[in-house]
Amino acid sequence: MLRQYELVDRVLSYDPEADEALLNRAYVFSVNAHGHQKRASGDPYFSHPIEVAGILTDLHLDGETIATAILHDTIEDTVATLPEIESKFGASIARMVDGVTKLSKIEAQSESERAAENLRKFLLAMSDDIRVLLVKLADRLHNMRTLHFIKKPEKRKRIARETMDIYAPLAERIGMYEFMKEMQSLAFRELEPEAYESITRRLDSLKVEGEDRIAKIASGLKLLLSRGGIDAEVTGREKHPYSIWKKMSERHVSLEQLSDVMAFRAIVDSEEECYRALGIIHRRWPMVPGRFKDYISTPKRNGYRSLHTSIIHAADTRIEIQIRTRDMHAQAEYGLAAHWAYKHGTLRPDTQVSWIRDLVEILDQAESPEELLEHTKMAMYQDRIFAFTPKGELIQLPKGSTPIDFAYAVHSNLGDQAVGAKVNGRVVPLRTEIQQGDQVQILRSKAQQPQANWLNFAITGKARAAIRRHLRHKEREETVKLGRKLYEDLIARLPTPAGPDALADALRRLNLEDEPALMEAIARRKLTDAQVLEAVMPGSSEGVDHAPLEEAQVQAIDIKGLTPGVAFTLSECCRPVPGDRIVGLRRPGEPIEVHAIDCPTLPEDGEADWVDLTWGDKAEGGVARIAVTLKNEPGALGAVATLIGQHKANILGLRLDNRDTTFHLNTIDLEVRNVQHLMRLLAALRAADAVNSAERV
Repeated sequence: MLRQYELVDRVLSYDPEADEALLNRAYVFSVNAHGHQKRASGDPYFSHPIEVAGILTDLHLDGETIATAILHDTIEDTVATLPEIESKFGASIARMVDGVTKLSKIEAQSESERAAENLRKFLLAMSDDIRVLLVKLADRLHNMRTLHFIKKPEKRKRIARETMDIYAPLAERIGMYEFMKEMQSLAFRELEPEAYESITRRLDSLKVEGEDRIAKIASGLKLLLSRGGIDAEVTGREKHPYSIWKKMSERHVSLEQLSDVMAFRAIVDSEEECYRALGIIHRRWPMVPGRFKDYISTPKRNGYRSLHTSIIHAADTRIEIQIRTRDMHAQAEYGLAAHWAYKHGTLRPDTQVSWIRDLVEILDQAESPEELLEHTKMAMYQDRIFAFTPKGELIQLPKGSTPIDFAYAVHSNLGDQAVGAKVNGRVVPLRTEIQQGDQVQILRSKAQQPQANWLNFAITGKARAAIRRHLRHKEREETVKLGRKLYEDLIARLPTPAGPDALADALRRLNLEDEPALMEAIARRKLTDAQVLEAVMPGSSEGVDHAPLEEAQVQAIDIKGLTPGVAFTLSECCRPVPGDRIVGLRRPGEPIEVHAIDCPTLPEDGEADWVDLTWGDKAEGGVARIAVTLKNEPGALGAVATLIGQHKANILGLRLDNRDTTFHLNTIDLEVRNVQHLMRLLAALRAADAVNSAERV
């Protein structure tokens, strides 16, 4: 464990203006607060926060961050309080100490509300000050280094799984690859001990067989580049066990079949020399097709820049080579931490992390804990591709993304208004998968709104959160609108008109917040007619007709393809019934019109958006209109009415449209179960002697 003066000297060695008194106070406070607490290793507990602080001094972080690391467990594991921390060390350190504890209780497999709330608080703290994340990663790294002291295997595995699923991806997302690799290796050793031992033994044997093969290859690369006029620092290593195991799993090969287990790094002076070095290497050895990546011209989302290539160094040896400048190397080793600079003793970020901004936007849009966790994992874990706007701006997306994901990545308003896309100049559907390097142009319309079916192919957390948020708002607007119509029809049944304060009194009696809440409750049938009437005018529900409202009957029909609660009407022009092929028409500010697919009134000029609809499994009941031509003879209409009754259909309306000496034409509105029921009835009518013709209108 680092002694007090050793830790302070480390900070002063790279930041002579650091607050030495602050560091000393934090050290003493942590030692006293943790007192006689012990870790599983038997070491004093305060050794852990001190070692975490030591890890962060390797990143040359400022005094406030180091003090936060020293204090980060005091609130959770001792009697110290947040106000006490703030009074002794200031608001900034107190805020970070509070924030850095928020992720510690999230379990990788948990979808609980508690886990989501901890994640929410952590992400908000992290977005306010990224140093919170740096401290948390150092905390987890030290815990992984001492994981073997924990006696319970199930607890070790849980911690290792958390590390693999949450902390290593977080480290990767901010470019801290050294943290990521060490976490993955330590977690892999715990989760897959047999595979870890097998790969480690095989790597050891290859070292013996190859003797100093890595050193020889590195020396040869350095000499080659030197002859080309480039003074490069060249190092080589074998890939760590987890990286090898992952490649074996992905390619379904054994370690012996995996030829690229060695990686080399050439560090040069300038970006120009990176490309010159690449040319020299490719002229000397053949490149492995498909294995070249230019992360200098198209950096990773976390800011990582480097050239990657794989070459066939000998007949049976493939090696990976990374070429970068010293600045790029600092970024690759320490990620975001490498972008922090000192200025008059104050730490300031020199770069922004866009994915963190996306996460904060997701926080505002997620409705449930499960949705928050789902979208956050999407934002953190998925592999990335690069695509370009028509102006050449680089957009990074997860593999499998579509133009909808691209649109929301550019701007939320663009996503909301997307109606189509051009990929590489060709018009494509919005569900088309974007490929590496595609140029994507989003076609937009101010009349467009997010569609529910976009959730079938949107894969980014940001896009899915925005779509769901809009659908929820739209659903509530439509539901409130429907509820208001039902409410107006309902109070029309009152024996006397309601007074001006009746609605406010009803809200109070029903314990509802506002008028929209009442209308939503009515539309969703959470309140009975009697409850509403009694709330508006006590004593009025007795003797009032409580027959279901026609609009409510329409809404009870089961239709797939509509957002639950969205208002719709069955069109009067074609009167579709269950079993008919149907389509919806959406016009701004109006309920969706449901038409039969062959309805002659369907617009062809694009004045309304078409919505693909089908009847639900439980759909039953509808009103159909038929035209029946009867013989002009006594008893004809009665015979038709009797036949309709025998077929369990109900006459809702009848109109005599035309009459002459031989026939008369009647239009009849019938309540039927479905289209099959209607067809059987029409067949029976046509067979009747009194009927000349019977057709559906």
